[in-house]
Order: sequence, then C-alpha cells, then structure tokens
Amino acid sequence: MDRQVVLASGLAEKIGEAEGMLTHKTVGKQGTGLSQTRQGVITDHRHGLTMIVDCLVHKEYGVIGRTSEIDAVGHRVVHGGETFKSSVVIDDMVVEAIRQNIPLAPLHNPPNLAGLRAAMKLLPGKPQVAVFDTAFFQTMPPAAYHYALPYEWYEQYGIR
Repeated sequence: MDRQVVLASGLAEKIGEAEGMLTHKTVGKQGTGLSQTRQGVITDHRHGLTMIVDCLVHKEYGVIGRTSEIDAVGHRVVHGGETFKSSVVIDDMVVEAIRQNIPLAPLHNPPNLAGLRAAMKLLPGKPQVAVFDTAFFQTMPPAAYHYALPYEWYEQYGIR
C-alpha cells in the first residue's frame, strides 16, 4: 500500500451457525467513520468472504472501487507445526502441510483451510500468503521446547 494505514476492519463470525454476524468498519471515502453490522446465517467461508469483499467494494462504505484492486490476501493460520518457520506464499504443498498439522490445532486449522480455499476461488490469480502464529516460536532452542513435556510427545505428535 502506498499509505500504511488501516482502511477497513471487520469480522465474519459464527460461520455455519443460525446467528452469524458480519461487522465492517471503515474510515470511509471522506475520512469519516462508517460501520455496519449484519446478522443472519453465513452458510460457509466462501459466503462470509463474499460478504466481506462486497463490503470492501460497496458504493457507500467501501474502501476500494473493485476487486481487481486487491493485490494479495493474507491468512492468519494458527498452527504450522515444525513445517513453517515464516510466512509463505500458498500453493498446493502448503495447503497439504496445513492439513497435516490439523492434529496440532483441530479447532483452528480446518476453518483456516476453508477460508484460504474460499479466497483462492473468489480471488483467483491473487497471491495468497499464510502467516503462522507458531512461526514466532521457531527460533526457540530445542532445550526450551523439549523441557516442559515428555520427549515422546514431541517424537510422536510434534508437540513442543
């Protein structure tokens, strides 16, 4: 971005539940704060992401004119195990590695995968980047990540 400022923020939550919610806040085109909340069913991650993109390009409260202005998409992924030591551009091998790390984050990695797959379909050809929460801990010395747990857990499950 030419200006390093937040243009909009939001959240799609309770995806797949009866009481989903989308919140969207922006500084607006004239610098005034605008926000909205939509409640209702968000059927799946693709539906939620479509709603988010619709907010970004909305005539009144959007921050871009069209989706072609989106240059890339960043995805926060909870667990990259020992596979990822930093952020990566997503390809089929990255998707498979995230899937293989589901046992380390069974509540988080499946929705992370659903979100990135939805973004890849909704915004084809746009670079998708995974940023891993666990990358922060990859510089720890082995003594630090082996100390507090039985070594067998590390050997069998990759738990550090």
